[in-house]
Amino acid sequence: MNRNLVLSALIATAALLPLAGRAADTAPQADRALGRELLAELIAVDTTSEHGSTTLAAEKLARRFLDAGFAPADVQVVGDDPRRRNLVVRLRGRGEREPILLLAHLDVVEARREDWHVDPFALTERDGYFYGRGTMDIKGAGAGLVETLLRLHREGFVPEGDCILALTAGEEDGVANGVQWLLAHRPELIRSAYSINVDGGGPEIRGGKPAVLSVETAEKVFLSYTLTVRNPGGHSSLPTPDNAIYRLAQALERLASLRFPLRSNAATRGYYATLARDYSGALAADMRAVARAPSDPAALARLAESSVYNNAQLRTTCVPTLLQGGQAENALPQVARATINCRLLPDEDPDRVDAALRQAVTDPGVEIARIAPPQPSPPSPVDEALFARIAKVAQGLWGPIPVTPYMSAGASDSVFLRAAGMPSYVFNGIAYDVDDDRSHGQDERILVDAYYRSLEFDYRLLKNL
Repeated sequence: MNRNLVLSALIATAALLPLAGRAADTAPQADRALGRELLAELIAVDTTSEHGSTTLAAEKLARRFLDAGFAPADVQVVGDDPRRRNLVVRLRGRGEREPILLLAHLDVVEARREDWHVDPFALTERDGYFYGRGTMDIKGAGAGLVETLLRLHREGFVPEGDCILALTAGEEDGVANGVQWLLAHRPELIRSAYSINVDGGGPEIRGGKPAVLSVETAEKVFLSYTLTVRNPGGHSSLPTPDNAIYRLAQALERLASLRFPLRSNAATRGYYATLARDYSGALAADMRAVARAPSDPAALARLAESSVYNNAQLRTTCVPTLLQGGQAENALPQVARATINCRLLPDEDPDRVDAALRQAVTDPGVEIARIAPPQPSPPSPVDEALFARIAKVAQGLWGPIPVTPYMSAGASDSVFLRAAGMPSYVFNGIAYDVDDDRSHGQDERILVDAYYRSLEFDYRLLKNL
């Protein structure tokens, strides 16, 4: 079958339904109640890397599966780090197809109570939103997978092949990463035909309604650097002109003007070709021009300038994220250091990024070093059967919404699965406003209706798989 024809059929669009809909478009009341209970339980467990524990969350959820009648051999809490263990649950199938891996991470980034308007570690429902650290990244989608497997088991549903749920640690900071640990120590637990990672993607709300359901098939490469300035230091009462903090600040100011070349790839061209159908005027014209190969340079520049999201889709980016400097209030700094986080386009040469940073800084006294080697992974092929099933389920919930592959500007654990030879598709069913993405930020939230509708999306999709 012609792949282009299949994709064209999948992304054909029509008038889209608003987010709110009939009761049949969301999970039954009992499942909504369980989904809310699971989400509240997960939000309440501090799973930050500094002082939290994914093990506690994994054990709480394991108890729910065991109480529901799952065999102990199919519910395992595993990992070497006592605070960073992972939960792997297997819903047994008929063995007529290879297993499918369902993946979410349990850990979240830090959230300080004084920075939020609500308690970040208590689920708060307000004005149609669920607030709490991890609601969007990614405990909301993870709780939905748990609820769905419990629902399918309760109904006695037996899939064609096993469905494996892995809720893992270490995605946010890379310490004791659960997917890496499972691949290295217990690969048999997660070996699958492909994975569905719920750490991104999904229905994008644009103009107040879901406009496209994006499925990540590729992602940018994560690569961080340190910029370090060293100095003999001295007493603060005798300042010198070569202060390490000044020198680092000047280097960062020069780095602020660094812009990597704009270009498209197969994933972004397909994404903007679909997205252009929901826009008009100059913006839609630029999206169509970017969707062509080769992309129009002027259109690339205008589209990148239109939003930080579009900019990140179309070029490699580098930005300072951490600063350290000095050793005492009354001493000249001996060391000043900044962390620079880069997100490389999948085909970007890391050595060229090294050279670009050095050229931008233009100071041999600033040491530039990679923190760790980049972890590239090949894009996953478009699985036509999977995309067709996603489109079928999505249409029943949001109308004829187009389903399209895309490239993520962020990073996920799919990078390790793809590098190990397992295709990975990143999406979930929680519709989100692209202009209100609060992942890692203050007052993280998701729409209440979107969460409940995602429970039904997960349920219908797993039954269709």
